[in-house]
Amino acid sequence: MSDLSSGLILTQEHLAQMRAEVASRATEEACGLLAGQGNHVQIVIPVTNILHDPFRFRMDPQEELNAFLLAERQGYDILAIYHSHPHGISRPSLTDFAELTFPGIVYLVWYQEMDIWQCRGYYMQSASKADEIPLIISTK
Repeated sequence: MSDLSSGLILTQEHLAQMRAEVASRATEEACGLLAGQGNHVQIVIPVTNILHDPFRFRMDPQEELNAFLLAERQGYDILAIYHSHPHGISRPSLTDFAELTFPGIVYLVWYQEMDIWQCRGYYMQSASKADEIPLIISTK
């Protein structure tokens, strides 16, 4: 696996799929996983937030396991977790830091700015450190 702190490469289709998912679940935090090779995303895998909460998420354990197995079957690594802050901030929240389960992975945070869903990426190194990383849009 490459150094994800240098950026995550996605397509417009990946962004559109996540944007549609977070918009359709705007009353709660939407969540899911991104899988691929190196720092190139290949698939977006939405996962149900079993808390159905606007300020926290917890992935459905069976769906999360299925996502990991799907990635493994296709020869991919889990590269990132995405989730939304429907009423919140554009960076990881204190709750995100407190509940960090995968240090050393990219967290994509979806948030609304002037009623438009935007996304930022953060390399979550520990329960107290997150560096913003570039999201690189590929044409392939």
